[in-house]
Amino acid sequence: MEGREISLVLGTAGHIDHGKTTLVKAVTGVDCDRLIEEKKRGITIELGFAPLKLDDGRIVSIVDVPGHERFIRQMVAGASGIDGVLLVVAADEGVMPQTREHLEILGLLGVKDGFVALTKTDAVDEEFLELALEDVRDFLTGTFLEGKAIVPVSAVTGMNIDLLREELGHLVDRIRPRPRKGPFFLPIDRTFPMSGFGTVITGTAYRGELNVGSEGVVLPSGREGRIRSVQVHGTDARTAWAGQRVAVSLAGVSIDQISRGDVLCAKDIYAPTRCFECELHLLRSVPTLKHWQRVRLHIGTSDVTARVSLLESSTMQGGETVPAQIVAEEDVVCLLDQRFVLRRYSPLETIGGGRVLSPFASKPRGRNARALCIERIRALMKSDSPAERLAILIDSAGMLDLSDAVRFLQETPSEVARIGERLLPTQAISGASAQNTLQGAAIFLQGERKLFLSRKSVERLSFEITAFLQTFHETHPSQKGALSDEVALNSLKVFDSRTARAFIDYLVAGGALVLEEGFLRLSIFTPRDDERFSRDSDALLSLCRDRGFQPPLIEEAARSLGMDEKRFSSLLKGMRETGKIAIVSGFLLSFEIEERLLDLLIQEKEGITLARVRDLTNSSRKFILPLLEYIDAKGYTRRAGEVRVLLPSKLPRRKEAP
Repeated sequence: MEGREISLVLGTAGHIDHGKTTLVKAVTGVDCDRLIEEKKRGITIELGFAPLKLDDGRIVSIVDVPGHERFIRQMVAGASGIDGVLLVVAADEGVMPQTREHLEILGLLGVKDGFVALTKTDAVDEEFLELALEDVRDFLTGTFLEGKAIVPVSAVTGMNIDLLREELGHLVDRIRPRPRKGPFFLPIDRTFPMSGFGTVITGTAYRGELNVGSEGVVLPSGREGRIRSVQVHGTDARTAWAGQRVAVSLAGVSIDQISRGDVLCAKDIYAPTRCFECELHLLRSVPTLKHWQRVRLHIGTSDVTARVSLLESSTMQGGETVPAQIVAEEDVVCLLDQRFVLRRYSPLETIGGGRVLSPFASKPRGRNARALCIERIRALMKSDSPAERLAILIDSAGMLDLSDAVRFLQETPSEVARIGERLLPTQAISGASAQNTLQGAAIFLQGERKLFLSRKSVERLSFEITAFLQTFHETHPSQKGALSDEVALNSLKVFDSRTARAFIDYLVAGGALVLEEGFLRLSIFTPRDDERFSRDSDALLSLCRDRGFQPPLIEEAARSLGMDEKRFSSLLKGMRETGKIAIVSGFLLSFEIEERLLDLLIQEKEGITLARVRDLTNSSRKFILPLLEYIDAKGYTRRAGEVRVLLPSKLPRRKEAP
């Protein structure tokens, strides 16, 4: 039957000398101990790899990891890329320290499925075997392997090897193959020279596809090379994809320029970092972890010294999961959602691990920055889609360049732009779903910078433009508006000129602004026609003159002049700004009538009463009282009981009509 590659990697785990390598050889025919030292000492030191061909023709990769506590670094490097585990426990020894630590590490790395091979059954009798089975069941309680199969086997007698292969097939059935989409990402676990091929690197492909002839970059060094050839399980292939064990011949990079812990990946997508944000979990068996405690960070195939930055408190307790930052002492390369393991710096023991939520971060400075950082990480802990993650990052940053979004999401620019479409206002998307709660979370500007803006940033910048134009319209009511470049210079200083114009175009398209002949105005503003304003102004003054000391109400004046509300409001606003009209208790007092009232008061040198003013003006208390109170409020008169006395020193200089 012809083999069919499946995008899955299975791994062994368990205590030293419990028969992991022997078992792999029994089911695959491949001896994973290839080093002379391994043959000599009878233990696995480095990672071993073998293809497993199932009875139905499917082929998956198996990673055989060292069991000795001194080789935990190699174990984590191998386990970081596996999708399911074959936990190996020897029947004659039962659960041992590395059995426990390996299972804890697998849980921290996000492995969720597998089963147990109870090996060396030929070395125990049936009664002891039952005790060993019970011991393993108790050990698995509360772990991701609780309730999974436990297969007693013997590589020596061949007992249940077929049953083991059958169970491996069931495991492959249960695990969902890794998606092949996305820019490729391959942590390097081995590198060696090969005659005729040059530099060869191997590893488990975490993401994407590797194609012969394509260009890649080795990080963190940044050295670029071309993929000359690809092998999967020793067979040449044009393409390898996520979930496969891959060997790559790399041109342009020498063997001494690569080491375990490096990553071969797509260009211009990934980048080294020394600080990333994460969801951090501390094992229940660990009492506490202190802020800024020194640890060993195992991520991918990399093992470096790092510090833990706890953001919410100075310590965390065993079993807790908190937002945190990991600050490495040398460059590492993180994949979004990648799992990592933390071990105590001294003595070396596994204490916790977590999941990368943002591959790039910086230490927050100040209480507000810290609170914002915690809020962002907690939101990312709950996010379940690239669009939601992008919305969180944009909202936190306020403004996010497309190039930065590419690094944060680790997608191509075109894919990030496509993801960003879900965040745009509904009217900007054809066929947008009403169920998309992220719509309107951001806008996308394409000027000299390609930039995402959060809703809050859009509102803030829109407010600044509105405030500027309102002031401009009040000062220049006859002009069509301000020059768009002038608006950008005053209200959009954070942008270059092209990006500022793109933002203005967005507001114009939304109807908030009107751009006409290079002039920008608020949509609610209508430039004043000076000739019409002069005619309307004369008409209103004439009406007030005719009414004398029985001034018209606002509504009455509008009806008398036959003007609609918008036109009359604009007229009234302009006349009040120029001092031609005042509104007094709903009445319209023209400057001419105010002057006549002051003339009457000047003639009454000993003071004047309301009744006297009423008689002199042939008006009534209804009109005169508000006018006199208006004069009082302006400080022109002082009341002494019922008498008002004029204060000449307070009177304005008499002038011609404005």
